[in-house]
Amino acid sequence: MSDINSVGVVGLGYVGLPLAAAFARAGLEVTGVDLDESKVERLNSGESYIERVPSAELKTLVESGAFRATTDHAALGQADAICICVPTPLAEAHVPDLSAVEGTCRLIGEVLKAGQLVVLESTTYPGTTDEVVRPILEEASGLSAEQDFHLAFSPEREDPGNKTHSIGTIPKVVGGVTPEATRAAAALYSRVAPEVVRVSSARAAEATKMLENTYRAVNIALVNELKGIFEKLDIDIWEVIDAAKTKPFGFHAFHPGPGMGGHCIPVDPFYLWWKARTLGEDARFIELAGRVNVEMPRRVVARIESALSDRGRALKGARVLLLGAAYKPDIDDERESPFYEIASGLIERGAEVSYHDPHIPRLRPTRRHDLGLESVELTPGALSGADCVVIVTDHSAFDPDEIVSHSKLVVDTRNATRGVKDGLEKVVKA
Repeated sequence: MSDINSVGVVGLGYVGLPLAAAFARAGLEVTGVDLDESKVERLNSGESYIERVPSAELKTLVESGAFRATTDHAALGQADAICICVPTPLAEAHVPDLSAVEGTCRLIGEVLKAGQLVVLESTTYPGTTDEVVRPILEEASGLSAEQDFHLAFSPEREDPGNKTHSIGTIPKVVGGVTPEATRAAAALYSRVAPEVVRVSSARAAEATKMLENTYRAVNIALVNELKGIFEKLDIDIWEVIDAAKTKPFGFHAFHPGPGMGGHCIPVDPFYLWWKARTLGEDARFIELAGRVNVEMPRRVVARIESALSDRGRALKGARVLLLGAAYKPDIDDERESPFYEIASGLIERGAEVSYHDPHIPRLRPTRRHDLGLESVELTPGALSGADCVVIVTDHSAFDPDEIVSHSKLVVDTRNATRGVKDGLEKVVKA
């Protein structure tokens, strides 16, 4: 299937919108579908809500006719290929929530035509494409994935804030439910990726994504656990990591932090853990890593409370200024950010919480949190007026020297103050 000229992208968030823009830049006619009418209106006016896709570029793509957005799923029936980029969050008890994928597949099935290619990009456990997506599409359309349409999985590898790698520089893994589907997906992604890596099945492609993110989650959990141990031995974990990474082989540096953020690392290992349990496997290693990482925001709150107590101040009624709501530096993405758990934990204990983030002017409601806060201006007065300033995300816009200079107490979760010379008696690492 090399004659792909048009693509429909369902879900215009941090994965879907950059993918849609990449296809449009490559000369394909792209239709983006999203249920959020406000998003669609902004996109069609050339206004981007994601830093990864600048508004100037989006406006050019819209005006040239290469990209348009709509809330009408019927438009997908006219596309040669359809990419599904909808959320796959966790429900209670760390159980996969595939409701967005299932709902999207039912809508696609209503308009699916013979010869079309459907690719799931949403990260999920091995077997989802075969066991969830395929039956819904076939039942809703009356077509067969063996004979009538192509179905594949290709894991998204979007990394917000990465200045080196984007869709155009990252190899794309594809695996179809049939060899023909794999070839069709490879033909599609060869238009935007420098290399297409074909694997034997959709399951293998799904497992590739699981391996990538579980590897990171486990190693982050390791350094988070070592951090607590080394603190009691009066050893700086950051110094140890810097020394260890001078070894030219056998070691890859991971760093501790206040918890994991983004869609992938906090979520994906639990998808694999859940799937393993359905097969009678315990996946103890994955479960333990998940527990360690989930615990980190609570440890940060406890550290803030103890640091204030050491200075004769109770947490209840204390003014706490959190710096950084995004889950990592210099991005506008706060999905699953540990900031929310830290802020909520502080508020529950009676603290007066405010925040500053140059990339996130206001907090959007999430599945579990609706804090209703807007970013305050970061001024000397704001710093000095807080009983405790907490560096949650080390944005490059933050000046650690200025932060320490004007603050009464700084709790640093990212080692952002490592180069500060004056006022270190006011800094507590967490």
